[in-house]
Amino acid sequence: MAGPTTARRGAKKSPAGPRSSPRSGGPRFRLPTPRLRRPSRRGVIIIAVLAALLGGFGTWVLYGSDWLRLEQVRASGTDVLTPAEVVAAAAAPVNAPLASVDTDAVRRRLLTRLPRLKSVEVTRSWPHALGLEVTERTPELLLQTNGKFEEVDAEGIRFATVSRAPKGVPLLNLSVSDSPSSRRFGTGRLLRAAVTVAGDLPAAVRKDVRTVRVRSYDSITLELAGGRTVMWGSREQGAEKAKVLAGLLKAARDAHHFDISVPSAPAVSGS
Repeated sequence: MAGPTTARRGAKKSPAGPRSSPRSGGPRFRLPTPRLRRPSRRGVIIIAVLAALLGGFGTWVLYGSDWLRLEQVRASGTDVLTPAEVVAAAAAPVNAPLASVDTDAVRRRLLTRLPRLKSVEVTRSWPHALGLEVTERTPELLLQTNGKFEEVDAEGIRFATVSRAPKGVPLLNLSVSDSPSSRRFGTGRLLRAAVTVAGDLPAAVRKDVRTVRVRSYDSITLELAGGRTVMWGSREQGAEKAKVLAGLLKAARDAHHFDISVPSAPAVSGS
């Protein structure tokens, strides 16, 4: 007679299979990990050769072929100068590969050879052109010397000498050669003070200004059409002084002398 641990005769054994998870109630499967295939040595060599060929072809197109060479130089933004003058001063290497053109060197040449230019922007225009966008300096005042006129811009820079005075630009008279103000501030600073005053003037007043006379840093005088004079004083409080002067010129049309050196207490006289 068999004991309790003896299997019953004729009982079927359960087939072997995957173990069931007590939580999921189903068999547990393990997914195979994909294996990345490395490119063969031959494939690596082919890729490297193709990359080298493409790089070499691109370099040849940019620098060795006739497809992307400089054929035309265009200038824009000129006023007094002509586009032809700007192009000539740029001296861009026509027929050179456009990619090899040193745009910074072209810009430096233009600013050195043409002091009238305030700024220059040089751009490549593919496939065959170079663009020169320039901005010219604008004269604020004129210095008369030996029958000619030096143009002075808003920065106090003397950038050109012309034989005929541009219309609407006042003359600058610096009477400070032996003054203490000249020794203290220097002619350059006094010049910048004068152009600051000219720049502060409203258009309605500026068109009547004939001369800006500087005797010292604190003594700047405007000479207007019709024999009128304006004691401006220093360049300080320029916007306020310009506003006061515009009002006085309208209110006292018969006056000839205006003192706005202290804009809060202006003075007017008729003779």
